[in-house]
Amino acid sequence: MSSSTSEFRPLLDQSVGYGVVVGVGFFFAALMLALTTLQAKFSKYSPSSSEEFSSASRSVKPGLVCCGIVSAWTWSATLLQSSTAAYTFGISGPWWYGVGGTIQLAFFAIVAAKVKMNANGAHTFLEIIKARFGTAAHLLFTVYAFLCILLVCGSLLLGGAATVNALTGMNIMAACFLLPIGIAVYVVFGGLRATFICDWAHTIILFVVIYLFLGRTYGFSPEIGSISRMYDLLKQASVDTPVLGNEAGSYLTMKSNQGLVFGAATIVSGFSGVFCDQGYWQRAIASAPRSTTKAYMLGGLSWFAVPWAFASCLGLAARALVNNPKFPTYPNPLSDSQTSAGLAAPAAAAVLMGKGGAVAVLLVVFMAVTSAASAELIAVSSLFSYDLYRTYFRPQATGAEIVRVSHYFICFWAVWMGAWSTILHKGSIDLGWLFYVQGVILSPSVVPIGLAVTWSKLTRTAVFCGCITGEVLGMLAWMIGCWKIYGEINVANLAKPYSAVCSGVTGLLLSGLITVVVSLIKPDNYDFQGTRNIAMYDNVVLKRDPPSPFPDESSVSGSVEDKKEVEKVSVHEVPDQDSANDQQVDSETLKRIFQRATICSIALTLAVAIIVPLPMFFSHYIFSVQFYTFWVACSIIWVGLSGVFCILLPLWESRQEMGIIAKGVWDIATRRS
Repeated sequence: MSSSTSEFRPLLDQSVGYGVVVGVGFFFAALMLALTTLQAKFSKYSPSSSEEFSSASRSVKPGLVCCGIVSAWTWSATLLQSSTAAYTFGISGPWWYGVGGTIQLAFFAIVAAKVKMNANGAHTFLEIIKARFGTAAHLLFTVYAFLCILLVCGSLLLGGAATVNALTGMNIMAACFLLPIGIAVYVVFGGLRATFICDWAHTIILFVVIYLFLGRTYGFSPEIGSISRMYDLLKQASVDTPVLGNEAGSYLTMKSNQGLVFGAATIVSGFSGVFCDQGYWQRAIASAPRSTTKAYMLGGLSWFAVPWAFASCLGLAARALVNNPKFPTYPNPLSDSQTSAGLAAPAAAAVLMGKGGAVAVLLVVFMAVTSAASAELIAVSSLFSYDLYRTYFRPQATGAEIVRVSHYFICFWAVWMGAWSTILHKGSIDLGWLFYVQGVILSPSVVPIGLAVTWSKLTRTAVFCGCITGEVLGMLAWMIGCWKIYGEINVANLAKPYSAVCSGVTGLLLSGLITVVVSLIKPDNYDFQGTRNIAMYDNVVLKRDPPSPFPDESSVSGSVEDKKEVEKVSVHEVPDQDSANDQQVDSETLKRIFQRATICSIALTLAVAIIVPLPMFFSHYIFSVQFYTFWVACSIIWVGLSGVFCILLPLWESRQEMGIIAKGVWDIATRRS
């Protein structure tokens, strides 16, 4: 096959790209504004309250949290990078990508249960860090939190912009700046609950498009049209372009050395992307205490099907159809840069459905970008308002002031996201580069962050030793691994899988080991009273010199400044009675929830990371057509059930609230008529 490259030919006009990015974006903004207005008018929740704006009054039901997790974790990378892995490594790629995101959500269910036990009043994970370890640790993890958001925002916009550019020819920099604008509008006016509602709407489109491609690929497409035909095409592709490190060069085997390395890199990157991202902590905080574990387990199980089914369909279809005259780069395969930019899925869609497929991929990638970006906007506004503004500049800020400042920061970050993505684009940094480097930079912070809310023996010294030493050792492993394996240290080689794994695994494991060992040398005996006394600021009134509502004022914050502030002003929560009843869960119930989360998380991890893939890897098994048919059928059934959980369960759980709003709208309409 020719080693030359061809330009990716756009199937759609630029006007379609601008229409989707601007038109559809502002349509959803208008829709969310309308829903937020109805919610404020006919329900007890108003986004003018700081607790409602930043944490949805901690009352979101498991179905909607599950949907929000799936939507927020379905980045453009989820669809594009997983398809790239299928195109490059074969069937192992989508599976390992799914593993790399699911087990983190499973383990985060444990952390989320502990948040409800030990810090239910927190708004951000940095507040927990500050209450337990003080200002220095708070500043250290603030750096990690913002680095994570920068990497995530860059991945979202670069992946989305590259797809829009490839399919429509729209200018990449214009896409980077325009994509966040409509998102910022509804986040500003609706807060976290609006992002949940928008997540649900986006998830409907996501699953409909996945079902559409599954039906077209395996049932109706003249290019493929059946599972057996896909199998035959992949067998031929194994002969034409065998995969180095795969059993017999086949795309139809889990025995893939590169796929296994990709899986390790994905797992490290995924842990970093979940534990350092305030967006996931925000959903744990927003969920009702009794349903936190259920929501995260359902979210992990449901999300796994998205990259597995989507990439097994379009990523493998792209490899199978490389020699089809309709392929956008025919007669050549995708170039390395096109592959790294995530164009395997758009290429397959273009062959299978022509312009209709291009529109479908454009729409679903746009939905992925907007949904995940909305979660990042509300997350970064919470970090700015609670952990910077209120902590260091205005400790006496009221709830109304926090909401106002959050609005300003959302608008600022929406513009900065575009500028940041443009800087990365001009520096020749793409989606694939950010995907691998995320674990390199953030992995040393994962274990200390997780233990901060779960382990009473963790010490401040161990936190600093683990993070800083792990970061230094990880960076050394990154450079040395890149030099020894690829022969040269440059931008491209630093983001290759083996370089990323050398650094990410070193940083994650050694940081964790150092953190635990240093803590055990001189363990703490923390009772979490300080984190439990983190105050909510919803519906607050300020009173001068009343008795303190807390048994121990010194535990409200780890900083001297906050202690002085408590002496001047006390903040009393005036909760909604229904919400208060739901929040009052006894400690024994919370312990049982934590134990259930631990058991389920370990079981899920063993199933998807060890029991299913490793026997097939070590046996060097190449799929037969019968087993491949079974494999595809499992992915279709799984993604079908995921759609039920994410689309129908939130409707059922919220039927009473929707009935109240519908009745209110009907009463207004009938009175006017």
